[in-house]
Parts: sequence; C-alpha cells; structure tokens
Amino acid sequence: MGAQWKAKGKELAANARGRLFGKLAKEIMVAARNGADPASNARLRLVVEQARKVSMPKDTLERAIKKGAGLTGEAVHFEHVIYEGFAPHRVPVMVECLTDNLNRTASEIRVLFRKGHLGTSGSVSWDFDHVGMIEAEPTAAGADPELAAIEAGAQDFEPGEEEGTTLFLTDHADLDLVSRALPAQGFSVLSAKLGYKAKNPVDPASLSAGELEEVEAFLAAIDANDDVQNVFAGLAG
Repeated sequence: MGAQWKAKGKELAANARGRLFGKLAKEIMVAARNGADPASNARLRLVVEQARKVSMPKDTLERAIKKGAGLTGEAVHFEHVIYEGFAPHRVPVMVECLTDNLNRTASEIRVLFRKGHLGTSGSVSWDFDHVGMIEAEPTAAGADPELAAIEAGAQDFEPGEEEGTTLFLTDHADLDLVSRALPAQGFSVLSAKLGYKAKNPVDPASLSAGELEEVEAFLAAIDANDDVQNVFAGLAG
C-alpha cells in the first residue's frame, strides 16, 4: 500500500461511490477556480478525466465546473489542509482534506485519531515523498510498464490497486507531462493526482491479523469523513 489507502471489497466500494463523487466534485470546484476550460487548465483536465473514468454523471460534473469557476453566482471556498499522525500500531498516516469549515474538520479529525495518535505538522511528513501518482491500464497486449515509464518520464512504477493496472510515480511537477505521454506508450490513464508515498512502510506481516484489522478499521473511518479527500498510509503491499 505505501501510497494511497483505499477501501477493499465490492460492498465497501459500492457504498463509497457517492462519497467518491462528492470528493471529486470538490476537487473539480477547486481546480475550476483557475478556469472552466480543461484544455487550458491542466489540474482541471486531470480531475475531469478521473471523474469520467468512474462514470460521474455529466450534469454533476458540469455543475461542479461552473460552480467552481464562479459561473453560477454561488460562493465556493474550500481550504486545503493536511493532518499527520499514526494509525494503531504506529502505522504513519497523511490525511488530505478539503473543507469549508476548518474548526469542524479539526474537531472531527481529533475524534477519529483517538484510536491512533494525531501528530503536529512535520511529525510524519518527513517519512513520505510528495509525488505524482498515475494509475493506468494497458491498451494493448504486451505493453511494457518499464519501457513506458522510461519513455514517458516517470520516476518509477509498481503494480496498481486494481488487477492489471500500473501505478506510475513521477516528480510532483511532472504529473501532467507524464499523464499526457503515457497513452502513446500503450497505457490509458485511469487517475492522476499528487500524493504521498511512504519511504519506510510498515510490513503487514509484522502485524497480527487482529492488529491489521484495527489499522484497516481506523483508515476506513477516516476515509469515510466528508472532508477527507485522500488517506495515505505507510503500509506496504
């Protein structure tokens, strides 16, 4: 895992679909502040592509763009904040939030971290690399992820969360450049975002089955919070 933690299982994924659309709508609104045209707004283009890949309804997507760009007359203001700490059994965690109420979010995160440990700024981030994360799938048989990574300018690659996919890792400044280059190398981009990858992830084999369940339950509870956009856990595998 080491990169982005995701809920496992079809039932969990189905239950999380509505939350996923809500989180993507927030990201779209924030990105659209710099322009409503994805062709000239790289950040918006990447999020819109991700929303389309997960079949976000077209009207929901377009409404989020217009709202974020200020075309509806509604005031939209989300602040980006990151919380750092440890899940049970000293698994490091980075929690990325978008919120319209910092006090509410801070209070809810403190409660969620009661079964772990909420740290101060810098207490955990030193053990993570800030990178671009591109999940992609081959568009043709025999597509070579190693060659694609080299040709597209990625720093590294590893198996993706879904079977048959590859996670390409980039310098944070090269996310859009590599995303645009991968299709020519035989890979279709499923998602592309900036995130945090643990330098020294905890090996799940070092935890008992019960301890691992506690970690998973802790991460799932945080991920379910409406203000939480992404959860990055230092857990290998």
